[in-house]
Amino acid sequence: MQKTQNDPRVSPAYRERLSPSLWAIVSAAVVAPMAALMFVPLDKTLALVAGIVVAIAVVTFMISGAPSIEVSGGILRAGRAHIDVRLLGDPEEFTGEDARRARGQDLDPRDWHLIRGGMDGVVRMPVRDPDDPTPHWVLSTRTPDRLAAAIRRAQTTAPRAR
Repeated sequence: MQKTQNDPRVSPAYRERLSPSLWAIVSAAVVAPMAALMFVPLDKTLALVAGIVVAIAVVTFMISGAPSIEVSGGILRAGRAHIDVRLLGDPEEFTGEDARRARGQDLDPRDWHLIRGGMDGVVRMPVRDPDDPTPHWVLSTRTPDRLAAAIRRAQTTAPRAR
């Protein structure tokens, strides 16, 4: 069978990279002057180069290390973890104060979560697998409505387990 772009195994129904916000990157870049100050007594040029190298390294690490969320082929992938969407209940979307509660006081320590600062939205899905000790998956997202819709769509189109 030839794989086409409409094939859900090829083209993800939803994909989001949880890259840090601009403010987080700017805040992390503050380490550059601190690194540069360490080398000023030795050489000012060396201090400038060290500061630039440290800033580039920190920002590159933050961006390249950012996890992603993907719904594709009936599988939800969040960071390194993945779960079949058939094992998830109906996703709940939260924004604003409800999202803060979902990330904070309402977060069960047994939940599997991928929480990132600077993102207002949260999607929480109950896990229906009786063998799984995790009661919910809780994910930060910039677009909770789109993620929840992609999961619901994948749940209705995923092949039934035999």
